[in-house]
Amino acid sequence: MAESEINNTNNRSDERRENRILMFSLLGIIAAVVVIAIVGFCLLEEPDDIVEGQAEATSVRISGKLPGRVTEFYVKEGDLVKTGDTLVHIHSSLAEAKLMQAQEMKKAAAAQNKKIDAGTRSQIIQAAQSLVAQASAARQIAQKTYERMEALYKENVISAQKRDEAKAAYDAAVAGEQAAHAQLSLARAGAQSEDKVSAAAMVGVAQGGVDEVESLLEDQYLIAPCDGQIDQIYPEAGELVSLGAPIMNLLKISDKWITFNVREEYLNDLKLGNRIKVMIPALDKMETEAEVYYLRDMGSYATWRATKATGEWDSKTFQVKARPLDTIPDLRPGMTVVYRP
Repeated sequence: MAESEINNTNNRSDERRENRILMFSLLGIIAAVVVIAIVGFCLLEEPDDIVEGQAEATSVRISGKLPGRVTEFYVKEGDLVKTGDTLVHIHSSLAEAKLMQAQEMKKAAAAQNKKIDAGTRSQIIQAAQSLVAQASAARQIAQKTYERMEALYKENVISAQKRDEAKAAYDAAVAGEQAAHAQLSLARAGAQSEDKVSAAAMVGVAQGGVDEVESLLEDQYLIAPCDGQIDQIYPEAGELVSLGAPIMNLLKISDKWITFNVREEYLNDLKLGNRIKVMIPALDKMETEAEVYYLRDMGSYATWRATKATGEWDSKTFQVKARPLDTIPDLRPGMTVVYRP
């Protein structure tokens, strides 16, 4: 009996000793965690603010005033071009037909003027009749073209623009025919001073028509207005393009800048003319300097709202543009650029 009590007493003593050891161990661990937390808090540094922007470049839209069909592209997306390089050929059979018509009208008007100056009545009348026949044929062609275009427009095959162009050509042909009839009447009435003035004016009108069509045909070959890179081509070869439709974009890669959208608190270091250091991650984190040349308020839709009812205020967003001071050929539009205030 006594031996059993001694054993129980020993067991309780061992248990208490183990509990004390465990408690001290836990307290040691807690103390170590607290010390590490305090040290980490003391050494913790607030991360630097960064403003992320991107590189931009001037984009020139290539378009022409000649409606027609894209015959051939002489460049493709990504090609580097020089000023004056031919980019695309646009063919317009309608414009070429109008040029031929205008040239014939000019010849007829010139012949009529010459005959009036010569004073030969029969030749004047004959030239006027030829002019009427020419104008009548032109009017018939324009009328048929307009009627076809009107029918196609009603069937939703062509656009209203095409129908309107055909209508304008028809109206011009009708006016030309009326002018030719008037000229014939003058010729039959006799070559007076007024007739000579009218014939000379008809020559001028005919020359104006030729010049107008030739100016349109100048745009059948579009050329590069500046050095750059072909960024995007819209139509495919064989497609029809309308008046003024964009054909392609030319990226003027020599004119590059960097755009940032920043809160107004950072504007103190982003004044016009200030130089800032920026980093370009895509170019092996290259660092370079840029000069601020543009500041603009982006409006109420880009306002940073306060998160507290008191102690803060709404901060507007400004667009900042800066131009790199160094020439960086590998800097491409769309690349990320980082600025640390």
